[in-house]
Amino acid sequence: MSNPSTEKILIHKYLPHREPMLMVDYISEENLENVTTEFTIAESNLFVENGELVEAGLIENAAQSCSAIVAKEFFFDDNRNINEDVKVVGFISGIKNSTIYRLPHVGDTIEMKGVLGSRFDAEGYSICTISCQTYLKKELLFEATINMFIQQINQ
Repeated sequence: MSNPSTEKILIHKYLPHREPMLMVDYISEENLENVTTEFTIAESNLFVENGELVEAGLIENAAQSCSAIVAKEFFFDDNRNINEDVKVVGFISGIKNSTIYRLPHVGDTIEMKGVLGSRFDAEGYSICTISCQTYLKKELLFEATINMFIQQINQ
């Protein structure tokens, strides 16, 4: 499921996050192993201090972006029909090799690119490792490898 950049997807279709914890605006590209997202930093953002998105904001943006690779699979039945009533929750279980080169500012639109490294699926949950890189235009701001646990919540 790859999307041209002109067909942006609202990430809240795949995540339970809402304001003020929603740290991604759109998915601009996705498939089974990659995701690219966009996020414009607002002054009112929880993770903004002194006009910059702090380190925790970069990490949360990357985690929410990366979880879309795996979380979206919970929303499809065996016939690939979408069920928007499904609820999922995700947790960061580890962060490896993280480097923050520079913090973005209010008004900047950052782009996060995630690549699935490994994935283990069981009934109702997935454990995965995803490499992520965050850019402002072509400048690399942040990179890390994130381990995540994503689970469907029974209603």
